[in-house]
Amino acid sequence: GPKVSYVPPPPPEDEQAIFARYQTGINFDKYDENAVEVSGPDPPEPLLSFEDANLSQTLNINIAKAGYSKLTPVQKYSIPIILSGRDLMACAQTGSGKTAAFLVPIVARMMRDGATASSFKEQQEPECIIVAPTRELINQIFLEARKFVYGTCIRPVGIYGGTQMGYSIRQIQQGCNILCATPGRLLDVIGREKIGLHNVKYLVLDEADRMLDMGFGLDMKKLISFPSMPPKDQRQTLMFSATFPEEVQRLAQEFLEHQYLFVVVGKEGGACSDVQQNILQVPQYSKRDKLLEILQSIGRERTMVFVDKKRKADYIASFLCQEKIPATTIHGDREQREREIALQDFRSGKCPVLVATSVAARGLDIENVQHVINFDLPSTIEEYIHRIGRTGRCGNTGKAVCFFDNNTDGHLAQSLVKVLS
Repeated sequence: GPKVSYVPPPPPEDEQAIFARYQTGINFDKYDENAVEVSGPDPPEPLLSFEDANLSQTLNINIAKAGYSKLTPVQKYSIPIILSGRDLMACAQTGSGKTAAFLVPIVARMMRDGATASSFKEQQEPECIIVAPTRELINQIFLEARKFVYGTCIRPVGIYGGTQMGYSIRQIQQGCNILCATPGRLLDVIGREKIGLHNVKYLVLDEADRMLDMGFGLDMKKLISFPSMPPKDQRQTLMFSATFPEEVQRLAQEFLEHQYLFVVVGKEGGACSDVQQNILQVPQYSKRDKLLEILQSIGRERTMVFVDKKRKADYIASFLCQEKIPATTIHGDREQREREIALQDFRSGKCPVLVATSVAARGLDIENVQHVINFDLPSTIEEYIHRIGRTGRCGNTGKAVCFFDNNTDGHLAQSLVKVLS
């Protein structure tokens, strides 16, 4: 393809910008009710508060500044497991606080081991590698990592496709202890010998189910079969996934040490209970007008609209703009720069409607999305659960509306009834 020249704008370095955050919803306390099941040999006790984790003062200050005070269920159970060095497979829905659940204990242990970045090495040897499926998710994990390592010598780096290769390499060469990367770009920098693997102590696979759906299964297998990658008994591997289908179970078997612990928060593959769900029977040709009617009735509240095709996303967005509803799109054909501008416009409220295909939507952490409209239902129930997870994040309550067309969506009827009951 054409040579990619995009260099993303550098994230601001001042303390205030690093710790910028969004308000958690009122419902955070409701998180306690989520039943958690832990299976596997002698798991450590769950944590009751961040203070009980015996973290260093620096890390405690950063946790507080980043706005974390109450532990979410996935954090309660995962943090002690990771601190004790065990491998983990965790099933938790998007928006459950899992990024902090793995970053906090990893950063704590790296600080204890005195990890420091040095910028003069041609090949960097990170202690921690975090792999996630989308550019947006990698950027989010990277920005979160910067908060926890603030004031230490640990340096996180985030790299992903759609940006200039030279830019990724320059980021790495300034020093790299925690590398957050999408699978393709990660294999690329390893292949170019910019990243060495023999120092890896922590390997994290986030949204493992999504990575498999997107065809990254082989890339993940390649990663662990590099001769220089420490074998599974000499590294700690952590996997997170919203759903736990057969393929993810096989992946866990292959990547994790056989004594690993399995943590399930809430119903595995259950819909976000903070999301109120409505199903409307709308035939294909009436969907456009129904959408307009709903959007006009909700005013300027942030809304994500999901469609099944990239072309349709652009078409619906331009239709909405003609109807004086400012809308923007995010999908796989848009360049990284355009995707970032679209997200910015949506976050700032300049475009209160974001029309997206589902690939673009996994793992996006967009503050207070009030509504999700499934213009086209996805082909699988797992994808549906992921989509509506966009609104009820961090205890913010949201609404989800689905257009159900008997002719095309019949196959989902049974599962929808199950998810909704």
